[in-house]
Amino acid sequence: MKILVIGSGGREHGLCWKLSKSSKVEKLYCAPGNGGTAEVAENVGISSNDIDGLLSFALEEKIDLTIVGPEEPLVLGIVDRFNENGLRIFGANKKAAQLEGSKEFSKEFMGRHDIPTARYESFDKFDDAIEGIKEFSYPLVIKADGLCLGKGVFICDSEEEAIDVLQDILNKKVFGSEGNTVVIEEFLDGIEASLLCFVSGNKIVPMESAKDYKKIFENDEGLNTGGVGCYSPSELFTEEFKKRLEIDVLEKIRLGLKKDGLNFTGILFIGLMIVDGMPKVLEFNVRFGDPETEVLMPRLESDLVELIEKTLDKTIEEKDLVWNKRPCVTVLVTSKGYPGDYEKGYPITGIDKLDKSIILFHNGTKYDGEKLVTNGGRVMSITSLGNNMEDARKNIYNNIDNINFNGMYYRKDIGII
Repeated sequence: MKILVIGSGGREHGLCWKLSKSSKVEKLYCAPGNGGTAEVAENVGISSNDIDGLLSFALEEKIDLTIVGPEEPLVLGIVDRFNENGLRIFGANKKAAQLEGSKEFSKEFMGRHDIPTARYESFDKFDDAIEGIKEFSYPLVIKADGLCLGKGVFICDSEEEAIDVLQDILNKKVFGSEGNTVVIEEFLDGIEASLLCFVSGNKIVPMESAKDYKKIFENDEGLNTGGVGCYSPSELFTEEFKKRLEIDVLEKIRLGLKKDGLNFTGILFIGLMIVDGMPKVLEFNVRFGDPETEVLMPRLESDLVELIEKTLDKTIEEKDLVWNKRPCVTVLVTSKGYPGDYEKGYPITGIDKLDKSIILFHNGTKYDGEKLVTNGGRVMSITSLGNNMEDARKNIYNNIDNINFNGMYYRKDIGII
């Protein structure tokens, strides 16, 4: 098979790494890819949001299967376009992609189908939003409605802070049209966890659990990021909790997808907050998570190509997913200044000094001639399996300082809090 993976981050490197191990893959492309995907696939210089360019490439190269990594092309309708042209593609269609493309759409879906979530209100006018925050206690959460690269969520501890955030989003338009509407939510105090699921014609087949770290600084302080560390499985996913999750969340999502006619096939990422042992849904994403992919792919023993084909053919069963029982941890090294302004283009050294037990996924890198350089805020995911969580994280921290680039930063508490 000739397979095209769309995207350029650690998620896409993780997918390409796993796909390259399948005997079904004859040729693997990644568009646009990064310095890591170049090691296991052929990078193609087409942006992930260039739907016309990607479609032309897939038709010309007779691509057998396209796998969409990031959310933007899904929200733009790439699956619908490829299907209209007779191409096999894995991802949510444009209608279903609204579950990530609009936080207001997502919250309304949860409300309609009695899916446990935080109380919320949405507003598109600054003055109305200022009145709206009076109905909430502090801290509260403010979210820009659209896609904001993981940076559109704010936890506000005071009215003054909330007003400043609303001013930035609704009046100053720091997120452009993606912030035309805001969602204001009650703050849920609990423990976060992530669950990725294959969705096959609205049938949900869950993967193993994971927990990611959103805050840039240790002890979960500082600004939200796209994720700077992760581990799998989450210790919170006991058999009792899984049963509760199935009844309270997964079954209600299945029924909701069917009732709303979303015809969802692809990946559903369920962001959870576990409050007093009970699951509440924070958000939906309609694609593989990043950095969740970097800890799930090393644990997945099944052939990813076969799983995707079965999902598209509506034959996938939970027994098709076979997992390595060893836990996996990943720690991201980031550029100085991330998630704010940061510089790119710094040479990366020391990769050759990593122990062979380390799995290295590239998030934001590229080759400048023969030289590997930084090309993003999140640069690399240093990943390890272990006999237990502590073994995995120790292996990472024993190796991570072999890597070096100007301004390199990482959290030192991934896997222990």
